[in-house]
Amino acid sequence: MISPRDTLARLRRGEAPGPKRLSDFAEGLAEGSVSDAQAGAFAMGICHTPLTPAGRAALTRAMRDGGEVLEWDLPGPVIDKHSTGGVGDCVSLVLAPALAACGAYVPMISGRGLGHTGGTLDKLSAIPGLRVEMQTDELQDVVRRVGCAIVGATADIAPADRRLYAVRDVTGTVESLDLIVASILSKKLAEGIEALVLDVKTGSGAFMADPEAARALAAALVETGQANGVMTSAILTDMSQPAATAAGNALEVIAAMEALTEPRARRSLRLVTLARALGGEALALAGMVADADEGSARIEMALTSGAAAEVFGRMIAAQGGPTDFPERWRDRLPAAPVVAELRADRPGVMARIDARALGEIVVDLGGGRRREDDRIDPTVGLSHLAQLGAVITEGQPLARVHAADGEAAAEAAERVAHAMEMESGAVTPPQLVQETLR
Repeated sequence: MISPRDTLARLRRGEAPGPKRLSDFAEGLAEGSVSDAQAGAFAMGICHTPLTPAGRAALTRAMRDGGEVLEWDLPGPVIDKHSTGGVGDCVSLVLAPALAACGAYVPMISGRGLGHTGGTLDKLSAIPGLRVEMQTDELQDVVRRVGCAIVGATADIAPADRRLYAVRDVTGTVESLDLIVASILSKKLAEGIEALVLDVKTGSGAFMADPEAARALAAALVETGQANGVMTSAILTDMSQPAATAAGNALEVIAAMEALTEPRARRSLRLVTLARALGGEALALAGMVADADEGSARIEMALTSGAAAEVFGRMIAAQGGPTDFPERWRDRLPAAPVVAELRADRPGVMARIDARALGEIVVDLGGGRRREDDRIDPTVGLSHLAQLGAVITEGQPLARVHAADGEAAAEAAERVAHAMEMESGAVTPPQLVQETLR
């Protein structure tokens, strides 16, 4: 094994490590022979000396193989989706059961929220009794029986990433494209999937707000996934407003359930559009349909027929949640003690929304975390959010604030008002689905 010190010396001289060096360093991270100081120096070195595409693929592969890699023997393809994060993004709760209803198998290993972006596991944890922590054999059993499961990673999945992710946060190297790609894909590829679709967001509420930076990330993810033998594509999507009309854990579960169970008039159009686009691409990647358009139609059928809702209900029950959730979800979800409505003080057209600010408001209400050990209140957040381009009359509701007390609700409502701007003329919202990279 090449010593970590020698690899760091080469990085210091501006020499990009080759695949063997990267593989050995990742192995050292996983089994503990690389110290935290060396891991931090490595992360800083990669920021100053970016990897080649081959090096990025090698680092990702080594980080995947440093832990457990799931194996499957199923009658249909094993596929997944990953989002780079945003506000009100509960599409996984709609997409996983819709894909399973179409005959795919979805072992979705997800994360918790940190900062202004919410986490899928936090949203699911708003459902009473539901378990998101499972050992591998439990996960595989649920996927075999139900078609999908949404859980957290075990300690055996990509342990090198767990260590590197922690030092990236404290060394200011979180935004390294190479390390982002290796972090995302080492965990996703460890699921043993055959196809992966990536939702790479850009706009005010995205992790990467700049469109060019988001596109560069999308291209690197696709290239690295394909180089490691997984059919991969990325869809660039807009995050200049929340993905659903709600932001907050239980409130986003409500948005997802409306997409799964309510008539079309009640569904969040952006949320369903995202699910159709991502699901259609995933089904096409896996060879289950001729193209993404046919796949999108199949996702829509899974939603409107109730098949996706039925799968979601079985998944919730299999993970320890209520057995009657699709029928009784309104009764099963917790609610905040105070709900305040923000109304427009003048007429106009919704022109701009600071989606990041809305995410920060949810965090400050108690619906997110600044640090990993922060506790979350699943009931708080924002709902009934006005959308870009909407014609607003004076006195019309712009949002509902769900809070622990009246003081918090009033403060949040004032901040929401500052995060929304109206104009007098017509406004054309940014296109939600912008580009597909294959």
